[in-house]
Amino acid sequence: MRGRFVTFEGIEGVGKSTQLALAADWLRGRGVRVVTTREPGGTPLAESLRSLLLEPGPQRMNGTTELLLMFAARASHVADLIAPALAQGHWVLCDRFTDATRAYQGAGRGIPAGWIEQLAAIAHPGLSPDLTLLFDAPVALALARARARPDRPDRFEQEELAFFERVRAAYLELAAGERARLRCIAAGDEPGVVAAAVARELDILLGKSQ
Repeated sequence: MRGRFVTFEGIEGVGKSTQLALAADWLRGRGVRVVTTREPGGTPLAESLRSLLLEPGPQRMNGTTELLLMFAARASHVADLIAPALAQGHWVLCDRFTDATRAYQGAGRGIPAGWIEQLAAIAHPGLSPDLTLLFDAPVALALARARARPDRPDRFEQEELAFFERVRAAYLELAAGERARLRCIAAGDEPGVVAAAVARELDILLGKSQ
C-alpha cells in the first residue's frame, strides 16, 4: 500500500519543524513507518542547491533563478527520496513543498502562477500531498521567534516585513481554496496545544488509511 504524503507549511518562526518532529514520533508510536525530510533539500544534490538558495551572497538572486533552483532541488527530492519512500509504504513528512513556492516565489517574488504550475507538473507529475498542515501566526510574532535564534539569518529571513505579509496572505488564500487538503493550525499557541491539533488531523488521515 502506498504511504501518505504530509507537508508542513508556514512562514519562518511558526514552529513547523518542531511540530514535524513531534508528529513523526506520534505516528511511529502508532506503528507507522515514517520518513522525515525538508525542502529545499532531502537528497545530497538538493541539499547543495539549498545552500545556494539560503546563503546570503554578494550577488543578488533574481526571482526566476530562485524559482528554477527550487524546482531543480524538488525534482531530485521527489525522484530520489519521496516517491520511493511512498512506494515502499512509508509516510513522508516534509517541511515545505510546492505550496511554499506558490507563497514565496509566487506572492513573495511576483512569479506568475502559471510558471509555477508548469514546473510542478514537470518536477512531480501526479504527486500532491494527502494532507498539508499550514501553521499560521501573525508575521511580527513569527519573525520575532525566527530572529531570536542564534544562527545567522538566511537569505529569506533577511526579507522585509512586507514580503512575509504577502507570503502569509498567499498561504491563507491557498488554505481557503483547498479546505479538504490544507488545514490551518494556529501556531501562536503553546507547542503542546499545537501538537494536539496536529495529532487530531493526523488521526483523521490515519483512519482513512486503514
